[in-house]
Formats: sequence, C-alpha cells, structure tokens
Amino acid sequence: MNGLLRVGAVASLFLTMITGVQATPAHPADSLVIRFANRTRLVIYAPDKAGIQALSNYDLNKIVREMGMKLDSVPGGPTAISQDGNRFLKDTVLVVTQKKDGVTTIVINGKSDTTQTGTQNKDTNKKDYEWTKRRNRGNSGRFDYGLSIGLNNFIQQSASPAYPEDSYDLRPLGSRYVALSIGAMPTIARGKYASLKLYYGLEVAWNNFMFEGNNVAEKTPTGVAFPDAGRDLQKSKLTVCTIGIPVVPRVTFYNNDGKKVCHIGLGGYVNYRLDSYRKIKEADGSKDRRHSDYDLSNIRYGVMAHLGIQSLAFFVKYDLSPLFEAGKGPDVRTLTFGLGF
Repeated sequence: MNGLLRVGAVASLFLTMITGVQATPAHPADSLVIRFANRTRLVIYAPDKAGIQALSNYDLNKIVREMGMKLDSVPGGPTAISQDGNRFLKDTVLVVTQKKDGVTTIVINGKSDTTQTGTQNKDTNKKDYEWTKRRNRGNSGRFDYGLSIGLNNFIQQSASPAYPEDSYDLRPLGSRYVALSIGAMPTIARGKYASLKLYYGLEVAWNNFMFEGNNVAEKTPTGVAFPDAGRDLQKSKLTVCTIGIPVVPRVTFYNNDGKKVCHIGLGGYVNYRLDSYRKIKEADGSKDRRHSDYDLSNIRYGVMAHLGIQSLAFFVKYDLSPLFEAGKGPDVRTLTFGLGF
C-alpha cells in the first residue's frame, strides 16, 4: 500500500512537534491536514476516504524519523529544515511504502522533474507517457502507407436511348475497387477529448466495372459502345487506373486514457487517368485484354467521407464528374465504398 505525503514550505520544526498534534479533516474529503502549534502543517493526500482511514496501518512516528534523516542528505544545505524555512525544499514529496517488514520512506526533491521513484510514480509516469504517445500519433507529419478495398457502382444521371441501362449493368461483387496510397495526417488543433487533423497524400487506384451480362466495351468513332458479344462469357469488365490526391479534414475523438474511440472526416479528391482497358474471359478460360481510352474522362474529381470506429475505417467516394466524355458514353457517376487499412 502506498501513500503520498506532500510537505509545504512552512514545515519548520516539524520533527520536534510531532507530539500533541491535532488532526482536522480538510477539504476536499480525500485529504487530511495535521496542524501544529507553530503553524507547521502536514498534508496527507489520498484517492478516497478509505485511503485516509487506512493511515492506521502506518507508523507515523517512524515515518517522521526516517524523513528527518533523509532530508539531511538532500542537496541545498546542511539540513533541509531550518527555523525560518528558507532552506526547506518546496514541493518535496515523500513516497511511503508499507512492506511486510515495516514502512519505507523515500524523499524526492520536487525540483527534479525527471525523478521516478516508487511504484506509484512509475505507474503514473508510464500512463502519462502512453497517453501522450497516443495523442501525438500522426502529429509528426511522417508518411504512412495504406490499402483500400471496396466495390463500385454506377449512378445514372440522365437516360439516353443510345445507351440503354441494361447494356452496362454491373455485377455488385465483381466490380471491385483497389487503391494503394501514401499519406500524412498532421494535427491542426488538439483538445483533451478531440483533435482536428488533415489527411492528404497520393493514391493509385483501380476501378473495375464488371458487366452483368455478355456485353463488352468497344471503342467506336462516335464513342464507347457496349454490344452483346453473342456468346457466353465468364466475365467482361472495364478497368480504369488513376492517380489522385485526396485531402480530407478529420476529427478524432479520444477517451479519458487518450485512446482513440472514433473519427469522422469529409473532403475531396482529384484523379488523373493513367490507363484503361477492357478484359474478356471466354467460357473456355481464354482471355483477351485491349487497352484504349474508351472515351473516359481523363480528369475525375469528387467528394469522400471517412468513418472510423476503433480499428475499423470505412470510406465512401462519389464522383462529381462524369465517367465518360460528354456525348460519347452513358451519363453516369461512380460511387465507391469499402474499408481502408
């Protein structure tokens, strides 16, 4: 059992006045002040009322004697206690530990902030260090690598007779999204339970649009087309590879221990098309891949949202720009959602 005795600057003549003391409860209820005739005070702090009541387990006379001997060895004069109190070290802390063979008292000079003595101080310092480490994580500006996996879908803006919707219907689970990113997330403002951060980075992404039927993407003089192949296909898809810059302000929330609870973010992105191709897998397993621009928009931009709950991170992206050039393909936007790691 550990106790903590904090001795104030008015503790002169404390060693000679231990007899005939009067103990009076102090406020708040988790402390006890022992007042002496010459205005010397002994302040005892405890985490709760039970801690005060547990003082009966201590030999206070022995603690005082041991304190006197140890204070004599503290730098700052021949003795740390004098008549006028000028030599007394303010904020001196006594760590009292009760063991099987008695009570041990350790004197800590309050001027040395780096001193770590006693189990209680080590636990407290370790807890504070871990709390600070968690809160400062991401504040150094260092870059981290990320992986995002999700699904794509088309959001039709307007119908066109030249592009019936059933000609480019997508398979929900086959239209996958994969992205590799490198980014940083410095802290802009930080409070006790929340912080504002800014995520930014560089991302290379692959949007796979797998068609539901046997339709294939073809490049024509008037634009992209999605004719029926006239045969059964295992799969047919259009893949677009882009490089982009996402920028997302994020608010992160913490608990009392400094651990992250959740985060929310809303921002945007701009992508540039690096490559695109269509891939067909025949019924017999043979494959055919053809690269072309397929009248896709070279520049894509949109909004994105982040939602994190403990170790899980969700994202949603929506293109504000059309997937295809105007008049050369269906008027659709891309919706992407999934998990980030």
